[in-house]
Amino acid sequence: MAKVATISSDNQPIKAKGYWQGVLYSLLRNRSAIVGMILLGVLISIAFFAPIVATHDPLQSMIGIEDGKLPRKPPCIPAFGCEEAFHLMGLDLNARDVFSRVVYGARITIPVGVYSVIIAVLIGMNIGLVAGYFGGWVDNILMRIMDVLLAFPGLLLAISFITIRGPGLQNALLAISLVFIPAYARVTRSAVLGIKENEYVMAARAMGATSPRIIFLHILPMVLSPLIVQATLGIGTAIIDAAALSFLGLGAQPPDAEWGQMLSEGRAYIFTAPHIVFFPGIMITITVLAFNLLGDGLRDALDPRLKRA
Repeated sequence: MAKVATISSDNQPIKAKGYWQGVLYSLLRNRSAIVGMILLGVLISIAFFAPIVATHDPLQSMIGIEDGKLPRKPPCIPAFGCEEAFHLMGLDLNARDVFSRVVYGARITIPVGVYSVIIAVLIGMNIGLVAGYFGGWVDNILMRIMDVLLAFPGLLLAISFITIRGPGLQNALLAISLVFIPAYARVTRSAVLGIKENEYVMAARAMGATSPRIIFLHILPMVLSPLIVQATLGIGTAIIDAAALSFLGLGAQPPDAEWGQMLSEGRAYIFTAPHIVFFPGIMITITVLAFNLLGDGLRDALDPRLKRA
């Protein structure tokens, strides 16, 4: 594995490390990346331990279970003088505990963003590898198809796809993946065009290596860095798109505890019961911020030219 030299804070070279060890070292010295990783660690822990963290069933209405419980009840915390049952974030329109729904919402919203980007990367990466390596008419056909997809506004293309397939969380995931494919295809193709002319690739070709072997063993490892950065930053955008589709009623369907769906349910009561939309909204913001901070740190760690003083 190729070795790289990392630079210390006083601009003095330190002991050479393996490439990924150097990347990890740089990542752990980046404050933005550390904050992003901490936030993501907390969010993932909340999602994983949702049954333990949540105080109530996210789908269960409190009407008939707790006397006096009415829809749109504001947050109730005993430590601050509230004498009723504990509801950290209040109740929603159906008298369901908002805190529990926000906690379980992490199990839906975050995986949708991650899985949609993974699907888009796998498809877009292969399209970009083939188009960049073979060039000619293959490149023209594949890239023109990508250009057609890019010609449509992302959200409009996703809505059109869901209109054909029908509303639902699975179709929303596929629609977001479709929107993201051209971006990863173009990033991969751009990297391949510069890499395929390198001497080691030409030497492998001269020694009789097959095209698939050259693509996946010699070229693919060199294009992973920009793809990783693009994918990490793309997850935040995918989460926003998933929430937007659910807000429009095309993604998660009631009574699913999904953050975009929760915003949709409470949008008409933003002034009379702001807690219904505030808490899922702030969770979307924190999640997107975490992925963006991590992506920014990965960009700096993987590209020495972007190292900050």
